[in-house]
Amino acid sequence: MNRLTRILNFRFSALAACLLFFVTGSAVVSQLGVQNDEALFADGIFKPYAVAYTLKVGHSQLPLMLMSYLGTLKAWVYRPIFRLWGTGVLAMRVPMLLAGVASVWLFYLLLRRVAGERAALFGCGLLAADSLYLLTTCFDWGPVALQHLLILSGMLLLFGFYQHPSHIRLACGCFLLGLAMWDKALAVWMIGGMGLALIIVFPKQIVGVTTLRRVAISVLSFALGALPLIIYNIEDPLATFRGNTSWDTSDLAGKGRLLAATADGSALLGWLNNEDWQTRNPHLPHGALESASAKISALAGHPRHSLLLYAFGLALLLAPLARGPALRAIVFALLAMALAWAQMAVTANAGGSVHHSILLWPLPQMVFAISFAAASRRVRAAGIPALAVVLAVLMVSGLLVTNEYRFLMVRNGGTQNWTDAIFRLGDYMKGVSARNVFCVDWGIMNSMHLFSRGKMPLREGTNPITKPALDDADRQYLARTISEPANVFINHTKDFEFFTGVNDKLVKYAADAGYRREVMDVIADNHGRPVYEVYRFVVQ
Repeated sequence: MNRLTRILNFRFSALAACLLFFVTGSAVVSQLGVQNDEALFADGIFKPYAVAYTLKVGHSQLPLMLMSYLGTLKAWVYRPIFRLWGTGVLAMRVPMLLAGVASVWLFYLLLRRVAGERAALFGCGLLAADSLYLLTTCFDWGPVALQHLLILSGMLLLFGFYQHPSHIRLACGCFLLGLAMWDKALAVWMIGGMGLALIIVFPKQIVGVTTLRRVAISVLSFALGALPLIIYNIEDPLATFRGNTSWDTSDLAGKGRLLAATADGSALLGWLNNEDWQTRNPHLPHGALESASAKISALAGHPRHSLLLYAFGLALLLAPLARGPALRAIVFALLAMALAWAQMAVTANAGGSVHHSILLWPLPQMVFAISFAAASRRVRAAGIPALAVVLAVLMVSGLLVTNEYRFLMVRNGGTQNWTDAIFRLGDYMKGVSARNVFCVDWGIMNSMHLFSRGKMPLREGTNPITKPALDDADRQYLARTISEPANVFINHTKDFEFFTGVNDKLVKYAADAGYRREVMDVIADNHGRPVYEVYRFVVQ
């Protein structure tokens, strides 16, 4: 009975950690506008599809790949969600928040199998309070939420297969890892890193469960999960690998600093939210929740870094106190993390953003959990209270950073990537009748496609005007575009431009052709900053 009570207490505590993750996520999930990459998956839901590859089935086209390395799994998941609940911000973000909740619970189950209840609860609590794991899941522009869910599910099933051999567990685990590859081919970093680490750290165990039949089941199940990706790379031979495997080692130090900033939670400050120096009209707290958030931020000294980076160093020092399977599990996690990071670090245009580095999670929490749990057993009766205190301190430090993000989002609003003016733009464009709507900058088109459910006649507005030199075909295209009075153009104001000067270049070209810009409306964010301009061209 005592053992049963203890197990139930651990599970209730793990469920409480999952609830904490959901509650903190709910507090931030509607604070920012929709970022362009966050809305990218809608290109595989609403026609006209703007995807890299569709498969023709009868008279229908099934979108399989959004980009050469990004599949449409998320788009297929969201088809029924959007059909039932529309395309609002909660319908878009809450499902990924729930996927994050599930991944926290799966991590608890995995750690419980690997290292026992004590380590499982410690790791689960740390992951639930990790600010960047939460934020990258809620705002899922990476995307990363399904990556974590699928890889953790696959790991849990495969470890279950090792403990209790079952071809069903083996097949399901490999199938989910294959799905992760279709979802985002960059899953190869984690799958490859963990696979190689397993072979190095547990060679006898791997050999002991390997048979020709099991290898066949693993390969076929993985291939079934990754089948859309495989079909695409057959139709366009090795397109995923040809387009994404160039190497670049010029910024290893910068990528290392980014990884450290991801660990301490500071990496997205100033990228998600505007800072005080960028905001002329900061919002004062409104309501009990915002007031409490502001008071906590002030009392804590506006913390921008958690203690996890320091805790990681301490976990490494304490790791030798672990013995046997626990020590090997720590070595596995460290080696898998190093191998996965090394791949992203030497890949061109990868590893330098949080949505790449966060893919290593929750391997750091595995190291923390097993190391601190092993150390706590060395001090016997005082071990559990000491471990609880350490866990509480680390969780509070993470939650304080999350609160700081929320406080700054409310006070200063989102940056150009995350401006809430996108909602007002979407509402305004519902009342605009246009033959074509040209998006004259990056960061507009995907969100508008999502909000309009594909009904807005969107066109790319940066080409060909961004070319260094225009040929006759370019000039003819621009002449048709500018001269049509039913065409409408959307651009960012100067302070919010991504492609600096592209709108001015178009306006000047039109002026030289005898047309002037007629502004229909200027769309501001909730802080009064003008973000978008909607206009048409008329004869001078």
